[in-house]
Amino acid sequence: MEAYLLDWLNLLARWAHLVVGIAWIGASFYFIWLDNHLEPSADSKIAGDLWAIHGGGFYHAEKFKGAPPQMPARLHWFKWEAYWTWITGFFLLVLVYYAGAEMYLIDAAVMPLSQPAAIGIGLASLVLGLGVYEALCRSPLGRNDAALGAVMFALLAVLAWGLTQVFGGRGAFIHYGAILGTIMVGNVAHVIIPGQRRMVAALAAGRAPDPKDGAAGKQRSVHNTYFTLPVLFTMISSHYAFTFGASWNWLVLVALTLAGGLIRVWFVMRHKGGAPAWPLALGVGLLLVLMFSFRPKTQDKALPVKFEDVKRIVDARCLGCHAPKPTFAGLVAAPKGVLLDTPERIRAQAATIYAQTVAAKAMPPGNLTTMTDEERALLARWILSGAKID
Repeated sequence: MEAYLLDWLNLLARWAHLVVGIAWIGASFYFIWLDNHLEPSADSKIAGDLWAIHGGGFYHAEKFKGAPPQMPARLHWFKWEAYWTWITGFFLLVLVYYAGAEMYLIDAAVMPLSQPAAIGIGLASLVLGLGVYEALCRSPLGRNDAALGAVMFALLAVLAWGLTQVFGGRGAFIHYGAILGTIMVGNVAHVIIPGQRRMVAALAAGRAPDPKDGAAGKQRSVHNTYFTLPVLFTMISSHYAFTFGASWNWLVLVALTLAGGLIRVWFVMRHKGGAPAWPLALGVGLLLVLMFSFRPKTQDKALPVKFEDVKRIVDARCLGCHAPKPTFAGLVAAPKGVLLDTPERIRAQAATIYAQTVAAKAMPPGNLTTMTDEERALLARWILSGAKID
């Protein structure tokens, strides 16, 4: 019953995280689009306006250069979408990766950590990542967007490498995304919303708002829009072992971060009209290079393999989870419905076994059942020689 309730808790938390995340990202993308589509206005107080049609109605949006002449009766704020995205995401991090650290976070082949040590490092990385980012943005470097972007990318590359030297692939990738997500919500909580509050307070007091608040908010909003695609990738990366399980997985993470950022750059430039093709081409090109460079390597398939040897390995290393009634603690059903309890089912999953267990070494999670390299090589030979069960 406890495992069943935990599954429901996981489902509801993940569902909530997706809902509020879509609301936050959707609003963020919309306002970036809106800002880049404003038409010049004849009114000197208006930065631009835009007419749109949606849902059977016409809309007219205006953006003031500073502030409106008087405070409107109702002012809509966009903050809780961001806050709840982080809250639900952190809850999932605790529920899945910290409560199940031995399975999803720790890999003894990378670094033999205790559960408390792994959790402590994970939490410290969130705080340290946010602190370093804030220090950079508030330093003189923060006044030069190009230089700031280059330094941040270099530090993200170091971060990706460092995390993969401490955690297993899944844990490293999710913490990379969690650090970016923490920075993004920190931008909302520490800069964008406080600046907007000061602007509203100035308007209510009859003063002109400080333009520095608007500029700082705009800079952090732009950072958030470029972080979005890499964060979304890390959210789904645990389903794709060929990324986090690659031997150079940190480089995969860096390349996908750059590809996502470049593709987002192209969309933002396209909103302004006449976007050059090079950001999109470079981003897609990076994805193609990754697909080619990290394809599974063929192995020696000359030596014959007996199926009983394959089944012995599967029974010892995999069947605890991938059985109709798993014996592994906390599981009430086989993950993703993958069953390996009969020869026919093992053969049917041969391609998945190769991708997850041989090429990426993502299974068993954290190598909890201590599968050896020799056993993986035997499975590879069996699969490459036709996966015969007779």
